[in-house]
Amino acid sequence: MTEMDNQEEIIETFDLFDDWLQKYQYIIDLGKELPELDAKHKVDKNLLAGCQSQVWLIHEYKDGHLHFYANSDAAIVSGLIALVMTIYSGQTPQYIVDTDPDFIELIGLSSHLSQTRSNGLNAMIEKIQSIAQAHLN
Repeated sequence: MTEMDNQEEIIETFDLFDDWLQKYQYIIDLGKELPELDAKHKVDKNLLAGCQSQVWLIHEYKDGHLHFYANSDAAIVSGLIALVMTIYSGQTPQYIVDTDPDFIELIGLSSHLSQTRSNGLNAMIEKIQSIAQAHLN
C-alpha cells in the first residue's frame, strides 16, 4: 500500500460516520484491537515523552522495514496509536521520514483532540520519524 492508500482508507472510513461521537467510538474500538505489549516492554525506557497518558513504544528493524509496537493505558490514545501504526508500521525508514500524517487534518482530528492529546500524538509521530531517520544514517 502506498502512503495515500493508507491515509485515504482512514479518511474514507471516517467519512462513513455522521458525528464525532461515532468517530471517537471507532477510535476506541481500534485501540482495543492493538496487540498487548509484553510486560517486559512496559518499562521506563520505552515510555514516550510528551504524552499525558502512558505510552510505550518499541520497534524492530527487519528486512529493510521498521515495525512499531505500542500500547497506552488510555482508550482514546490506544486508538490514536492504531491509526498511526496503520501509516508507519511495516514501512521503510525513507517512507516514514517522507510521509506526513495528512489524515489527521483531513479527518478533522486535530480540531477534536485536547491540547495534551494533540501534543502526545505529535510526540509519537516525531519519535517514529526520529527512529526512521536514525536507520537512514
